[in-house]
Amino acid sequence: MGRRRLRQLVDALGRSAEHFNKREVECLIRLFDTLVAESGSRSAAGGLGRSTFRDALHSAFGMTDDMMMDRVFHTFDRDNDSCISVVEWVEGLSVFLRGTLEERIKYCFEVYDLNGDGYISREEMFQMLKNSLLKQPSEEDPDEGIKDLVDIALKKMDYDHDGKLSFMDFEKAVRDEILLLEAFGPCLPDIKVHP
Repeated sequence: MGRRRLRQLVDALGRSAEHFNKREVECLIRLFDTLVAESGSRSAAGGLGRSTFRDALHSAFGMTDDMMMDRVFHTFDRDNDSCISVVEWVEGLSVFLRGTLEERIKYCFEVYDLNGDGYISREEMFQMLKNSLLKQPSEEDPDEGIKDLVDIALKKMDYDHDGKLSFMDFEKAVRDEILLLEAFGPCLPDIKVHP
């Protein structure tokens, strides 16, 4: 990338990715370019592919849940072209790493709304919890325990009692109890892993 193009990109992203200063934006752009070059993928001109992005999430932030990493990829990929552009990368990391509570609530809700219909359904909760909980050997049917967790989550978070979580339900629940932000699986960086 030419020096002039880099400067323009840093200036533009310095405004849209408000949680980073220009020096940090420039470092993230350089990291992006390195990741794209190292991936050697045919879609490199378009940006980061799913597997390179997942590798970065795993190595930098300790994420291991395949489903969550795919959902984080989908949330970063604003234009749904199956590739993370440099703009999506920097703006996504701005919220992922330093977002306000409001931005993180919106981000987590997007990650958890698997079908993009504006609600987190009972089925979506079940799928995410089943995927993110450790399997314990027991005589009991593990699906029953997960169904119980979904019922508890709905009792605690479904303020309008319609059997699913709207963004307003989710936001109110998280504002009342911050620990509910990642109630359906880890989709933000682990603070212990990332300094």
